[in-house]
Amino acid sequence: MKKTLKLAVISSVAMWVSFNASAEFLQPAKIVAGSDITFAPYEYMDQGKPAGFDIEMLSGIAKQLNRQVVSVDTRFPNLIPGLRGKRFDVTNSAMYITPERLKVIDMVPYLKTGQQILSLANAAYQPKTPAEFCGHKVGTMAGSSFLQHLQNFSDTQCVKQGKPPIQISEYPTDPQTTQALLSHAVDAQITDVAVAQAAVKKLPGKVTVTSTQLLYPVLMGIGVRKDAPDVKAAITDGLNKFRKTPEYQQLFARYHFTAPTEQEIQSLSASAE
Repeated sequence: MKKTLKLAVISSVAMWVSFNASAEFLQPAKIVAGSDITFAPYEYMDQGKPAGFDIEMLSGIAKQLNRQVVSVDTRFPNLIPGLRGKRFDVTNSAMYITPERLKVIDMVPYLKTGQQILSLANAAYQPKTPAEFCGHKVGTMAGSSFLQHLQNFSDTQCVKQGKPPIQISEYPTDPQTTQALLSHAVDAQITDVAVAQAAVKKLPGKVTVTSTQLLYPVLMGIGVRKDAPDVKAAITDGLNKFRKTPEYQQLFARYHFTAPTEQEIQSLSASAE
């Protein structure tokens, strides 16, 4: 009996090693990840090396697969084209799961988040909701999914009600958007909740979060090519294994994030389809 059980375990391990090795990764024992490494605290450069929540998350997943992560820095709008062009195996860059993105890539959910509004701390204009954006200049990072939310709101809630439209300004990176806010090129900035909190911490007394609730709750996902199902299966398996480790819990505690429940994943995934 013991011999049979031992053989079964060896067989199971051998099957997994074979599956992981045969997955269509670009490099042996590596996961090549496209990241816009300008989006603290998710991904940023620290002493010349990629750092942040997403970087550590994928590293934890890779460890479960006996692989190492190779991060390729590129701007956010280039991530999906680069993924589909096989520049990298996955996107790892705080990318929201949306119906539009799911049409062209697959995504593995790993975090629930949403947006907040940033304004100048000493400004008279302190918008709490997008309803106060009509007629104002609002900055955001190019390629972000909530651009469509803003444009739809401007069209349906501002213009159709006889109010001036939202003047939306896009910038290549989130720090450049914050710089536009600081230089009064825009009146407010809308960005990810963790990025907003990081900006307030980095710029005390200069910018402040003015929204009172999480806007547009959404799941973040690791992007995978649709023609690489083995890569998606491997990343999913690695994430499931990583979730069972103390390192996973410590990662969320260190960044003050809350891991999404299975119910939240199912609910938000369904709304994104």
